[in-house]
Amino acid sequence: MNISSESIKKKAIELGFQKVGITEATETISEQNNLRSWLKKNNHADMKWMENRSEERGNIHKYFPEAKSLISVGMNYYTGTKQEDLKSDYKFSNYAWGDDYHNVLKKKLKAVASQIIKLVDKSEVKVFVDTAPIMEKNFAQKAGIGWQGKHTNVLSKKLGNWIFLGLIFTNIKIEIDNPEINHCGSCSRCLEICPTNAFIAPYKLNAKKCISYLTIEHKGPVDIELRSQLGNRIFGCDDCLAVCPWNKFSKKSNELKYSNNLVDKLDLNELANLDDFQFRKLFRKSPIKRIGRNRFVRNVLYAIGNSGDLKFKNTLTKLTKDNDYTIVDAAYWAIRAIKKNGQK
Repeated sequence: MNISSESIKKKAIELGFQKVGITEATETISEQNNLRSWLKKNNHADMKWMENRSEERGNIHKYFPEAKSLISVGMNYYTGTKQEDLKSDYKFSNYAWGDDYHNVLKKKLKAVASQIIKLVDKSEVKVFVDTAPIMEKNFAQKAGIGWQGKHTNVLSKKLGNWIFLGLIFTNIKIEIDNPEINHCGSCSRCLEICPTNAFIAPYKLNAKKCISYLTIEHKGPVDIELRSQLGNRIFGCDDCLAVCPWNKFSKKSNELKYSNNLVDKLDLNELANLDDFQFRKLFRKSPIKRIGRNRFVRNVLYAIGNSGDLKFKNTLTKLTKDNDYTIVDAAYWAIRAIKKNGQK
């Protein structure tokens, strides 16, 4: 029995995806060449996993030889609340305000994939949520989900910038959709607002300067000259996403698991004092748990140093004796930063 693209889309929409598109599982040669050039310039910083599997990223058949069609989905995660509306003394990316999107999306994707297996004999599927050497952003544009903006992220006319992506590869042929075209025009707000000037050019990012990379992927101390530019961002950065004009069409997500259940619960001082057990308990459902307590507290200490407030003195003194060198280094830096700013 065959399966129609309409039935797949209907199932996906029922499960809570707002965008569903289908494209051929083909090589992305031009994108692979761009990736090689980007990697050669070391713009991926110390994300060696991108370098190690770069060949697979341009040719999905090296990863799934039987792939013929690709189903791309987009899910809205906009909480309806903006960073500036919060009362907290810190910021972290909207995508981490609720439950870990990897778990939420994968469960729904598996339900869509199960329908394919059930209806089509000898069908095979693979489900991905940001976990494989696949150029999901390029495939999302080919499938009509949205387009890759100048900030390198996927956005859409109807959802703005708050989109989680998921993919299903299958060995059956399914009717494909038209690709989306670029609608950025001459706008460059996302490039201009970046606190660290991480964009080399439109559509090209230097990860070594990106706050999302520095606070999430980067291990060890952050370069001293970049610490003050982190401001009070303790996990990721949404500046380039939030400033986009297409967000005026964003609507609050229907997925309750993405709702704001973490922000404003604790202040910087309480976050800095989390031990490993407390950290894991607090963020047990959040993507924040992936970076671990030490990297997270490091980020919090940079935010404290940038606050210029001496009320954190006791916490900073305590953390100069922490078992993790990166935290000790960040605590001493925060003390010096506050003294330098002359705050009392």
